Amino acid sequence: MIFGRVKPIDAILATAEKKSLHRSLGALQLTLFGIGCVIGTGIFVLTSAGAQKAGPGLMLAFAIAGAICIVAALCYAEIAAMLPVAGSAYTYTYSVMGELLAWSVGWALVLEYAVAASAVSVGWSGYFSGTILNEFLGIQLPAYLAAGPLALGGAPGGLINLPAVVIALLVTWLLMIGTTESARVNAVLVAIKVTALTAFIVLTLPQVEMEKFNPFLPAGVFGGFGSGIGAVGAAATIFFAYVGFDAVSTAAEETRNPQRNVPIGLIGSLLFCTIFYILVAAGAVGTIGGQPIMGPNGIPFPAGSAELARQCAMPEYSGMLVCSNEALAHVLRQIGFSGVGNMLGIAAFVALPSVILILLFGQTRIFFVMSRDGLLPEGLSKIHPKWKTPYVVTAITGSVVAFAAAFLPVGQLADIANAGTLYAFFMVALAVMLLRKSEPNRPRPFRTPALWLIGPLTMAGCVFLFLNLPFEAMIVLPTWALIGFVIYFAYGYRKSHLGQGLVEVHESDLEQNAPIHD
Repeated sequence: MIFGRVKPIDAILATAEKKSLHRSLGALQLTLFGIGCVIGTGIFVLTSAGAQKAGPGLMLAFAIAGAICIVAALCYAEIAAMLPVAGSAYTYTYSVMGELLAWSVGWALVLEYAVAASAVSVGWSGYFSGTILNEFLGIQLPAYLAAGPLALGGAPGGLINLPAVVIALLVTWLLMIGTTESARVNAVLVAIKVTALTAFIVLTLPQVEMEKFNPFLPAGVFGGFGSGIGAVGAAATIFFAYVGFDAVSTAAEETRNPQRNVPIGLIGSLLFCTIFYILVAAGAVGTIGGQPIMGPNGIPFPAGSAELARQCAMPEYSGMLVCSNEALAHVLRQIGFSGVGNMLGIAAFVALPSVILILLFGQTRIFFVMSRDGLLPEGLSKIHPKWKTPYVVTAITGSVVAFAAAFLPVGQLADIANAGTLYAFFMVALAVMLLRKSEPNRPRPFRTPALWLIGPLTMAGCVFLFLNLPFEAMIVLPTWALIGFVIYFAYGYRKSHLGQGLVEVHESDLEQNAPIHD
């Protein structure tokens, strides 16, 4: 039976020890990993898309997304501390609900991380083109090299987003060199990013005008299932920026003392980032306003659409928050702090690659573990003898991310990424509750408080946000899942180590990839 292929927890832990990644990350590095991923996209990039969906209600959207993330993080903290191995929700599902559902989760995570990394690459491109090239060097990048095609929601005259392609490939190269080196670079970038956002808050909050928040909810709280608008629709879009705490759990196998450090990294990074999100959103909307551009039917134009791109190309709308490709730098320039705005643009230019780095990090580790279990070709899990990283899958992933970033706008990419994110979070909450029943005596360094409430709240919140994505984004998940199941039944079902009765790693694998320990 397919649903009978449940991998024992003890076997998962033993496998990780025999064919493992290098344990080099501590609690501080994990927390910085989470902050580096969470603070970035949602603030530096998606502020514009969120305002187009919700107007000043963007603040409420951040609160809604943050609340759902907090309950999800509590579920993640318990199971990640119990299973300190790479693979995140995929591994957790494998140990509780079996191989078929584990495959579906792993396949969804592949979509989540890769598309999200593409989205941030596009966001970085906006700051590079606007601040570095235009403001400092006086260079206007040709339209055909600065954005994707208009038909895909890019910009008039757009063809390919060249800067986004370049940054995606550069970050891929950095990840191939090694995790420890990546973590050190990330720590510096997080410091730059937090400093820039703190300066933004200090400069904007004293200039907030309360009338800018009126109307607070121009598209309402709830725009209707499948519409992607309103405060809940905006929350569904920006939710993917919170995926940082999920990336922390994927790094568990490369963590020293994971039972202690993983819960610290998960919850600490999330709480820190949620506060920043709401304060920065208040400063942006309260100074220059954040009203959406309405269509002829009184409903906001869809974020990332060709219709909105045409409106933003008009002079009367070009200065609006919802039309900016570098939202926070744009706000500071509008209120008379052009120099500081340019510095913030530089900070985003320097720091956003840390978000791409962590998303690619998480994605390649999911691929690594699925390959290690035999569900994907085992050549993907080859570890470089010098760099000690899964370099084959890292190179493949980076190339795909660069391709998506070349042609699609950030708003569409964010919504697509969320489909996989929300499904994975739903399954983690379910796995935690099932494990409480099936493994009640297994040590739990961190126990989710009031799981009888937190677990169902997480699942309900994920379903609710999923139904508030644009219909086009919702359809991506079942389509992607169908492709995944074809691959699974054509390859993974037959090649699965567990299906062949091999719950441990092959001896040939052990010889090729000797254990790596500090």
